[in-house]
Amino acid sequence: MDLKYINSAPNRFFLMSGPCAVEGEKITLDTAGVLVKICDWLNIPLIFKASYKKANRTRLDSFTGIGDERALEILATVKSEFDVPVVTDIHTAEEARMAADFVDVLQIPAFLCRQTDLLVAAANTGKWVNIKKGQFMSPESMAFAVEKVRECDNSKVILTERGTTFGYSDLVVDFRGIPTMQSTGVPVVLDCTHSLQKPNQSSGVTGGLPKLIGLMARTGIAAGVDGLFMETHPNPAEAKSDGANMLPLSQMENLLTQLVKLKEAVAEVDEK
Repeated sequence: MDLKYINSAPNRFFLMSGPCAVEGEKITLDTAGVLVKICDWLNIPLIFKASYKKANRTRLDSFTGIGDERALEILATVKSEFDVPVVTDIHTAEEARMAADFVDVLQIPAFLCRQTDLLVAAANTGKWVNIKKGQFMSPESMAFAVEKVRECDNSKVILTERGTTFGYSDLVVDFRGIPTMQSTGVPVVLDCTHSLQKPNQSSGVTGGLPKLIGLMARTGIAAGVDGLFMETHPNPAEAKSDGANMLPLSQMENLLTQLVKLKEAVAEVDEK
């Protein structure tokens, strides 16, 4: 599947969006259908996102998935039914090789962005590799993650900003890092949902500030990001993973409409 559009034109951004995790076939396909309809109408290139497996959970009893093979098959169904590319997280070199048969983009979780064997395995699949910037990493240091993929003769790399650890239970986004990472020559995405997390809660369940997702997205567009990452769910309160950080699916159309207009205005200003 051709993903050349992710190197977006000045007046365009692409979107990575979907539920945090694959919870079942119906909810995944229903969510994908809504997103595809909205993005087709607004002419926003969409990469559908859902994790087939959640490996980095705080508590042992946290939801981790419905089974690897079943979840990957559902993602493959989304890809074929809606003719849309799909991205999912991987955590090990073995997972890279397995997931590559089902999806178009392999996503490296922020905590694992320095894992050389994982980056090399993802690169060697020939797929696009989306590397999330670690909460402990500087924007400048992400150039070395990009280099690891490129050294494997794979130039299809994306970097995603998702905030920097601030104390024990907060994250902040330094928007100066966007042009710094763009200087590596790869598209840079802003994760508007995970950057609003409130990690390390006493309950063992990560909190969040979903009411600020729109603000984060608008600021990202103004800062010149190439793409946005926003997790969404028909009912975040009932989501099995990261419900506290997702935007209700019913709010996506209004927000994306605003963002398209803002991107056009920013592009017009940049041209002057």
